Amino acid sequence: MTKSTSAYDSLAEFMAMLDPVKVLAFHAPEALQERVEALLEKKQEEGLADAEQEELDHYLIYEHIVRLAKSRARLHLSKASA
Repeated sequence: MTKSTSAYDSLAEFMAMLDPVKVLAFHAPEALQERVEALLEKKQEEGLADAEQEELDHYLIYEHIVRLAKSRARLHLSKASA
């Protein structure tokens, strides 16, 4: 798990350094958000097929990386303005 987290951190740091303002403004497309919500709802109500669970897991990893990148972007911007 440590190596995976390190890889996520590295990717998030790379993304944050590209253009912190654009990273902070980024939002997943509405269709993607709707799909994740549908999968989460289905998971609670009736459960997911293996492929659906895998799809949801990938979305959650994607979200984790974006959150890390946004956090790093905030740090870069605060250091730049100091």
